[in-house]
Amino acid sequence: MNAKKQGLGRGLNALLENTETDITGKNAPPLFSVAEIPISDIEANPFQPRENFNDKELDELVESIKVHGLIQPVTVRKMGYGKYQLISGERRTRAAIRAGLEKIPAYIRVADDQGMLEMSLIENIHRENLNAIEIAISYKRLIEECNLKHEDVATRIGKDRSTVTNYLRLLKLPVEIQVAIRDQQISMGHARCLIGIEEPEVQLHLLKLIIEEDLSVREVEELARQSKDELIEVKPQAPEKKKTEKPEKIIALEKELSEKTQLKIKIKIKKQGKGELILPFNSEEELESITRILNRE
Repeated sequence: MNAKKQGLGRGLNALLENTETDITGKNAPPLFSVAEIPISDIEANPFQPRENFNDKELDELVESIKVHGLIQPVTVRKMGYGKYQLISGERRTRAAIRAGLEKIPAYIRVADDQGMLEMSLIENIHRENLNAIEIAISYKRLIEECNLKHEDVATRIGKDRSTVTNYLRLLKLPVEIQVAIRDQQISMGHARCLIGIEEPEVQLHLLKLIIEEDLSVREVEELARQSKDELIEVKPQAPEKKKTEKPEKIIALEKELSEKTQLKIKIKIKKQGKGELILPFNSEEELESITRILNRE
């Protein structure tokens, strides 16, 4: 055995030497990756400190998983023979089973790799294409799985402690809002406004307004100052915006497209160059006609 392999550590070394349990074997997901793993291949953690779970919260999570899937992956370690042991995510795993899932997303580790896990998470955090929820999940994993405090995480990633705390607070928002953040339907600024509201129903009501009315962060801040009754029962309209004049070239394009399709086509212009092309139809025949036009070469 060479010196380099001895440096891996006795437990990891044993796994890599055994072809039947080799993590790097054929078709095995790579370490420190997220993979879809059959729940039947995941065994419970015998050292799980939490035994009691709130039934109502578990039921709510089950319904959420049925609609959105499992947003936050669990963490497992490779045990050999195609089996894994749960490290964190007992509640999510139970809910996934009750929701009827056969596979769940999981981070894959080996037993004695604390330092490697920490380095991998920190390296992942500094990727440019991570969304805010992915960053928040990475911070949470550093705290829970590497036994770090908020201050320790901030020091390791070169950020202020308040930055770490603000990201972690995103994971306390309703799952619908987390999905909207992940899919970049709302910004981090919008999310901060929603975090300051205690009632989940108010948060979700404002989320709907943000998306449907294309509200700015300042407009959401103004709405967030209203009372719960004003926001939910009165159903406030979004703050009045200045009407943007539609450019002549857009009007001309609407007319051209309408003439070609024999439909009243509208082009809606939003902020920052975004917009919508609206193709109305009154029957399946008209829809098929639109499809044929779009498929022309």
